[in-house]
Amino acid sequence: MASILTMSAGFFCSSTEELKQFSRESHFYSAAGADTRKRRSSALVVVRAEAINPEIRKSEEKVVDSVVVTELSKPVTAYCRCWRSGTFPLCDGGHVKHNKATGDNVGPLLLKKQ
Repeated sequence: MASILTMSAGFFCSSTEELKQFSRESHFYSAAGADTRKRRSSALVVVRAEAINPEIRKSEEKVVDSVVVTELSKPVTAYCRCWRSGTFPLCDGGHVKHNKATGDNVGPLLLKKQ
């Protein structure tokens, strides 16, 4: 099962325990009079190598859907659905590494010009 990421003040936590720890640390810094503005400007993102597609069309090697759209500038545009792309929201093939690491079968959403 995929991790559920929770956001608190710009920080992402993948578990209740991480969220509690973050909350304790933030309150400590605030109570100590520390300047927390700089701390809040960055984000903590925890990504675990777990399948993100637990049940959709698992019999297929890779789940890829296509949508035909009349007003597109390119013949085909691939959008990321695995959240691993360095060019998000566009797909850069990051799902290939993710699928090998987790046994998942997620793939991009393809928008095709009609």
